[in-house]
Amino acid sequence: MDGNGRWAQGRNQIRTQGHLEGLKTAKRIVKAASDLGVSFLTLYVFSTENWKRTAEEVGFIMGLVRQYLREELNFYRENRIRIRHYGDAGGLPSDIAEELREACEDTRHFDGMQVILALNYGGRDEIVRAIRKLLAAGAGKNGEFSEEDFRHYLDNPDIPDPDLIIRTAGEFRTSNFLLWEGAYAEYWITEKLWPDFTEEDFKAALTQFRGRKRRYGGTKV
Repeated sequence: MDGNGRWAQGRNQIRTQGHLEGLKTAKRIVKAASDLGVSFLTLYVFSTENWKRTAEEVGFIMGLVRQYLREELNFYRENRIRIRHYGDAGGLPSDIAEELREACEDTRHFDGMQVILALNYGGRDEIVRAIRKLLAAGAGKNGEFSEEDFRHYLDNPDIPDPDLIIRTAGEFRTSNFLLWEGAYAEYWITEKLWPDFTEEDFKAALTQFRGRKRRYGGTKV
C-alpha cells in the first residue's frame, strides 16, 4: 500500500495525514474484496524495515493499527471475516501484539474472507524464522528436507500462495513481501498513490488478472 507519505507531501500535509487517508482506503478495499468474493486478502501494513522511520511516524502508524483493529471488529464480525497475521508478533509493542492476538482469536472460526495483516513482516525474516523453527523441531537433519517440509514452518502454511500482488505508487520492486509464497504471483502495478486507489481500480486489477495465462515455468501448446 505505497504512496501515503507522497500523497500527503503533494498536498503540503504531514506524512501522518497520508497514513490516515491510507487507512480509509484499506477499509474500502476490504469491503470491496469481501463483496466480490475474494477468499484471501493480505495487506502489507508495516515491514521489518519500517522501524527505520522516525519515532513519531512509527508511533502514529501503530496507533492507526490499534484503531483499525478496534473500530473495524464489528464489521469483521458482521461479515464473518477472519483476521490473521503475517510477521513476528514478538517484535511488536506489547499492546499492539495483544490487540492483534485478540482480534485473530475473536474471528478465527469465521468462514468468510480471510484478511491477513502483514505487520512487522519481512519475507527474509519469515524465511529465517521458518528455518529456525524447522531446526528446533528436529526436522531437516543432514540438511535434507523438501519444499513442503519447509512450508510447514512458514507463518501461515495453510494459506494458498497469492495469485495477484497489487502495487500502488508505480513501484516495481518486491519490497521483501512474501518472497517464498509470491514466487509465481502475477503483479498489477498502478501509478496511483494508495490513498487515491479506488474500488474500481481494484476491480480493474482483478479483471486484467483473469485474462492472464499462468504457466508456472512450463509451456502450453
